[in-house]
Amino acid sequence: MFVTSRGLIIVDVQKDFCEGGSVPVAGGARIASTIADLVERSAGRNYEYVVATRDHHIDPGSHFSEHPDFKDSFPVHCVVGGEGGEFHPNFAPAVTSGKVDAVFFKGAHSASKSGFEGADEQGTSLADWLRERGVEDVDVVGIATDHCVRATALDAVKASFRARVRLDYSVGVAQDTTAATLEDFRQAGVTVSGRVPA
Repeated sequence: MFVTSRGLIIVDVQKDFCEGGSVPVAGGARIASTIADLVERSAGRNYEYVVATRDHHIDPGSHFSEHPDFKDSFPVHCVVGGEGGEFHPNFAPAVTSGKVDAVFFKGAHSASKSGFEGADEQGTSLADWLRERGVEDVDVVGIATDHCVRATALDAVKASFRARVRLDYSVGVAQDTTAATLEDFRQAGVTVSGRVPA
């Protein structure tokens, strides 16, 4: 009998997206710790599989800009080989402990906000990796609710996964764009749980 599995997708909990990074999101370091706790409690219990995504830029073209609009273009961030692209130290132990089953790299030569545009070190896409393991339901958490978490959750639905965003384990850039994102989720059929952190 084929049993479906639930997976957890952790989006871009990297140094450059937390306080002190080149594109910091307020509350990023705190959410990194919160997600690490979630992984510690839930890996192998609530979630059969846990994966993480990483911005991994080599030359993403106009995504890097000296005059960013913070929608499609941003300051230089998460450059391959740079410190800012590393997982935040509050979250990194969850990866090194082996509780994160795979890491998917995105955006080498493009903006690539969605984890579903990424691939692991063997070149397997996130969607294929999940399907090969019978995953049909995914929870999405991370940084930022109104950018890469948004894109990943919406792409999960497009790829025929049932998606839920856990707001208690995500942090957004701004109230207005986060509110608009929640409406996008509603229209697309993405379930939302928890509430936006204060």
